[in-house]
Amino acid sequence: MAVIGIIGGSGLENPDILRHARDETRSTPYGDPSSALKCGKIGGTDVILLARHGRKHTIPPSQVNYRANIFALKSSGCTHILATSAAGSLKEEIRRGDFVIIDQFIDCTKQRKMTFHESFEPDSPVHCSMAEPYDGRLRRILADECRRLGYPFHEKGTVVTIEGPRFSTRAESNMFRLWGAAVINMSISTETALANEAGVPYAAVAMSTDYDCWKTGEEPVTWEAVLKVFSDNAARVTALLTEVVPKI
Repeated sequence: MAVIGIIGGSGLENPDILRHARDETRSTPYGDPSSALKCGKIGGTDVILLARHGRKHTIPPSQVNYRANIFALKSSGCTHILATSAAGSLKEEIRRGDFVIIDQFIDCTKQRKMTFHESFEPDSPVHCSMAEPYDGRLRRILADECRRLGYPFHEKGTVVTIEGPRFSTRAESNMFRLWGAAVINMSISTETALANEAGVPYAAVAMSTDYDCWKTGEEPVTWEAVLKVFSDNAARVTALLTEVVPKI
């Protein structure tokens, strides 16, 4: 039976979407996760919700204990993980409020723990394939539900993950556009790599909240602007998750 882990990103730290919700604390060999695990049900499906940056958004993206978060969800029985994230658009056609069902990532972080392996057993190195990092079935379910609900969305897109907490320079933003990336954020590639290494099917939906700083005639991105757009559209994110979970 499926148990769905949901990692809530910026603006979705503590959504009220679970029935019979209860908190469970869990420690891991990698330290404590970002928040207590909120356990409950959506429909008849068991769900475990974790706030990536803490429930009051106190943890900067470079300080999130991604290893503990993924380990805590897997060791609690999660068979699949869905993640949400605010993201900056790197393409004109990806407008504020649009969803992007991510299919690839480019990792531009510099100082994070990207693997559970501190060492290898003798003659037994572990190298995880990352050619298709996002689970195809989960992505199809997300896309089908976006289509059914009438939400503006893009069926695929590459996310660039930067270290943060600073935003990009204009030169960086334009470089990422030349690479063909669709959106930019500060968390998804790290989670993706660890979920794949842990063997847990993972998919992420990003909501475009801004145009980073590449678009002339637009104010460069600010945290306040990001939060306003995500907060204004949070109901659509929670509605999407509520519809998707029972179909996994």
